[in-house]
Amino acid sequence: MFKGARWSTILLLGVCMVMATTGCRSRGGPGARGAAGRGGPGSDFVIADGMDLLDIQPLGDLRFDEAEFYAGRFEPVYFAFDSSVVEPAERMKVEAIVEEMRRNPGSRVIVAGHTDERGSAAYNLALGERRALAVRAFMTNLGIDGARIQTRSYGEEMPAVMGTGEDVWRLNRRAEFSIAY
Repeated sequence: MFKGARWSTILLLGVCMVMATTGCRSRGGPGARGAAGRGGPGSDFVIADGMDLLDIQPLGDLRFDEAEFYAGRFEPVYFAFDSSVVEPAERMKVEAIVEEMRRNPGSRVIVAGHTDERGSAAYNLALGERRALAVRAFMTNLGIDGARIQTRSYGEEMPAVMGTGEDVWRLNRRAEFSIAY
């Protein structure tokens, strides 16, 4: 009986350690969500008027053959520090790819989310995914079928510009597009 109690205690301590070190955030700081995550102050989930990332359906096992895709044809969408909000000044970039996809109904796109080097690797992967999902949500709101859009996150692993400082970080906080016809 003592042996079983000891293992359950060790398991409980292990679970507590994992929870304490996985970057769970409560109030304030990067990743905090305001108003119960529905777009209140501090929320980075609001996309556009009335849209929320929590309303997006899961992608499931959708995977595209990446050998067919062309990168660099469209301008990256840039984000503010620790944000996944598609700002009004960046929306015309998303609208340009939406127009291209409307002209080519068989086209598909991969949206890749990126971050700057600040923050943990795990947090940056999650932030990159939120950025890619924000762009995807904006595209689906403009009428593109979500089955034609796949998201990826590279976090801080693929910087557009090497170095440090706001001029560099600003260019690394982005979502990029690869398209296949």
